[in-house]
Amino acid sequence: MGMTVLLMGTKEELPEEPVVKTVFMEDMSDQELATALELPPGLTNLGNSCYMNATIQCLKTVPELRDALKKFTGSITSGNTIVPSQSITAALRDLFSAMDTCGTDFQPIILLQVLHMAFPRFAEKNDHGTFMQQDANECWTEVMRMLQQKLTPVPYPEGTSDSSSAQHTNFIDQFFGGIFDSTLTCIESEEEPETHQKENFLQLSCFISADVKFMLTGLKQKMQETLTKYSSVLGRDAQFKKTSKISRLPTYLTIQMVRFFFKEKESINAKILKDVKFSLDLDMFELCTEELQAKLTPMREKFKILEDKKVEEAQKAKLVPQEPPQKSDKKKKTYPYWFEDDIGSNNSGYYELKAVLTHKGRSSSSGHYVAWIRRKPDEWFKCDDDAVSMVSSEEILKLSGGGDWHCAYLLLYGPRVLEIEEEDEPMATS
Repeated sequence: MGMTVLLMGTKEELPEEPVVKTVFMEDMSDQELATALELPPGLTNLGNSCYMNATIQCLKTVPELRDALKKFTGSITSGNTIVPSQSITAALRDLFSAMDTCGTDFQPIILLQVLHMAFPRFAEKNDHGTFMQQDANECWTEVMRMLQQKLTPVPYPEGTSDSSSAQHTNFIDQFFGGIFDSTLTCIESEEEPETHQKENFLQLSCFISADVKFMLTGLKQKMQETLTKYSSVLGRDAQFKKTSKISRLPTYLTIQMVRFFFKEKESINAKILKDVKFSLDLDMFELCTEELQAKLTPMREKFKILEDKKVEEAQKAKLVPQEPPQKSDKKKKTYPYWFEDDIGSNNSGYYELKAVLTHKGRSSSSGHYVAWIRRKPDEWFKCDDDAVSMVSSEEILKLSGGGDWHCAYLLLYGPRVLEIEEEDEPMATS
């Protein structure tokens, strides 16, 4: 046909490749993924050291503890000798610092070494020459005992002082220590006078009996005990009822689920797998003395006023369609969560779960320990040694036991913080 076709228009440039290529999560290395998701650094398992790794990850969630360690100036060695309390405190300080700066997995070699030197039982080996599994709660308890000896309490502002009944000589007692007021009553003789005593604690124990389905039930049962002791009136051993109430709540409350018991036949610490529910929020008001309850009430009223306001606003929003809420520029005020005369206490009785240390297996000397730590209300991380992954609140609540899955062994609760916009400050009722 011999036709010529003339195309009119402007020549366009070919599309250029993007300067920064899109990177998909599945194409990232472990380190790139950890950076993108801002994952906490993991800790390398140095041979059945998961019990120590899980303990460290849980304790690191406490900002006041991190600050107290930064202020500690002692060195790991004193001359050519190891002083257990100083060495462990300094090693933990250095480890926390390294975890904050390395941004990736870290090998806690030095802390493990000083832990082995301070407590040789943690360095026991099996027939194959590898380190044996240890009880994570024993590790937790020993580390806290060492920190007790070296970390000084947070000082009071100039012009104020600790006028409370608790005179704290160290940071651990100040922020993790509570006080029981206990009464002993003889069941067999009304003539035996009641005795009253105060007892300090760093942990509460939840004993798991057949009728305990919830953690709070187990805590209450522990505070109503029957024991045998000498009666001066009867001149013999007799049954006494011990009733305890909490007269001081710490800022950070540690609860042990007593899952292990010694089986003489097998000579092992066997595990109770029973499902015992725990909550993300905890209210300890009912377990406190009347005097402490009265002190807790003003802050609890502030919480209630704020919650009532939120409910009212939610109901209004249902009736009147509103635009999506805009980010507020109003300044926010955070209320102190301890009493003015008792730094490190809890002034409301309200707590939020900060960390869970779990055990998977059938005995405390076998199996595997994992830490589950909270960064935001619904942002949790599973710290399985050097494998760190993001999990949800629903997955945390599944750690209550009932099978061979990870079971909560230690729970660390921190203060529920009241934060409000300044013009909305709730006034406590008288």
